[in-house]
Amino acid sequence: MFTKILVAIDGSRTSQRALDAAIELAATHRAVLQPYYVVESGPMYLDVPGYDPSSLHSSLMQQGASLAQEAADAMKKRGVTGEVVTVEATAADDVATLVIAASKAFGADLLVMGMHGRKGFQRLILGSIAEQCLRQATLPVLLIPSAAGSEAAEGEDDKA
Repeated sequence: MFTKILVAIDGSRTSQRALDAAIELAATHRAVLQPYYVVESGPMYLDVPGYDPSSLHSSLMQQGASLAQEAADAMKKRGVTGEVVTVEATAADDVATLVIAASKAFGADLLVMGMHGRKGFQRLILGSIAEQCLRQATLPVLLIPSAAGSEAAEGEDDKA
């Protein structure tokens, strides 16, 4: 039985699927849910002449506020308690480490994340925050694949 669930959100469809799954689990287990959004601002502050990162930063903060409101509304609709947390990463922060630290601070007994399923060169260049969290976690991690629940995913299974 889960009592506290942390779900990492980032605004993607995969993240929305993870949030939906976490809300369903929280409702079923009467657990407290903490959606967690990280504003990755570190790379924006490159010292490049003529570059003003303030508009991008403002946009990311607005996205975080919008996601927080959407998550809170979805939780309320299902009768799930909890608080959405938005944090701002610095250039020195690693998102996976922040997510793991947040799950420990919250006392989560389950971490839910979407997994984009990148392969090959994309995975090499972009990495996988979900994979990093899975490697660092000391609690159960539920990974929701990018195609979870979609008709496209069912059609892809038939091709294999």
